[in-house]
Amino acid sequence: MSPAGRRTATVAVGAGALGGVSAGESLVLDLGADHPSTHGGMRLALELDDDVTDAVITAADPHIGFVHRGAEKLFEVRDYRQILMLANRHDWLSSFAGEVGVALAVERLMGLAVPPRATRLRTALLELNRASAGLAFLGTVPGDDGRAVIRTVAQREALLRVFEEVTGGRVHLMFTRIGGVQQDVPAGWIDRTVGVVDRLLAELGPLTEALLTAEPVRRLAGVGAVTPELVDAYGLSGPVARAAGVPLDLRRDEAYLDYPSLDLTVLARTTAGPGDVPSRLSCLCDDVRGGLLLARECLTSLPSGPVNVRLPKLVRAPEDETYSWIEAPLGIAGCHLVSRGGTTPWRLKLRTPSFATLSALPAILPGVVLQDLPAVLASLFFVLGDADR
Repeated sequence: MSPAGRRTATVAVGAGALGGVSAGESLVLDLGADHPSTHGGMRLALELDDDVTDAVITAADPHIGFVHRGAEKLFEVRDYRQILMLANRHDWLSSFAGEVGVALAVERLMGLAVPPRATRLRTALLELNRASAGLAFLGTVPGDDGRAVIRTVAQREALLRVFEEVTGGRVHLMFTRIGGVQQDVPAGWIDRTVGVVDRLLAELGPLTEALLTAEPVRRLAGVGAVTPELVDAYGLSGPVARAAGVPLDLRRDEAYLDYPSLDLTVLARTTAGPGDVPSRLSCLCDDVRGGLLLARECLTSLPSGPVNVRLPKLVRAPEDETYSWIEAPLGIAGCHLVSRGGTTPWRLKLRTPSFATLSALPAILPGVVLQDLPAVLASLFFVLGDADR
């Protein structure tokens, strides 16, 4: 029994978390079929005050691990070509970022020089993936009419068709290869993609304005705030950190892929503050816009040449270790790779932004009214597979 004046509730997020939750003993919240958390499960042990009409969260304890992915151990029994398939799947909204991040670590360990055309294509697709992931989250935010999802489905669908034409996949692209990419782009794909990007940029302004000025968003001002101190304490990154006033963006701060040669002034608007729900949504809108602009610049200045390096049938990495990191759509994603000279990694450890975000929930959620919990969780932009890796 909780202390006087307080009560406890168990909140299950996602279909995978419902096991063991008994009716009448706990409160079950399902964030809806279109929320990415429905592919896994997370349980929050919440402590609430005793206000029946407006319960406020006083303490929160997140429990993850319901997805049981075990990807980091599976890396150890897959060769260097095969691990990209596993790296692609822990964050299913940012799948291309996952495969690129691991490929960069392997290439750094092997000393491979990736052809310029392949590097440019990787950068373009990574930014298009950033835009599609952002639109997936923005689609869950209700407008003044109470509708969500419908407003961004068409925009995201246009990007998924772009991915499908060039890679054959809509979600798990599997286009990256060690030393480059799978193949060159089809004839006419660049012009068609630039046309899609231009149309989405024109539509993004009105959509962003409607989203950020909607009453359900404006009333959340000050709710679920993240401070710069929390960013430092929990290693938060991506739009969550930038919304708190921390200008952390590896595309600008770390020289990798083709970012040093791009016009990164489009990233200048991504520091908002004060770190509440509207600030995070504003930063995510800026990320979508910046991703589309950078992808357009990459595609309109694509160099000629090969798109991969010819490798032997058995790829071996020298005995050594390395660490690489990238600015994935949800934040900083790192890869610590250790090799003993074989055809498989001896150890491959992932640093994922969603794990850091969920770790900070005990510091973010106290003070949040229970009815605002779904909106706060949705604005933290996490994917549960990205934490249960």
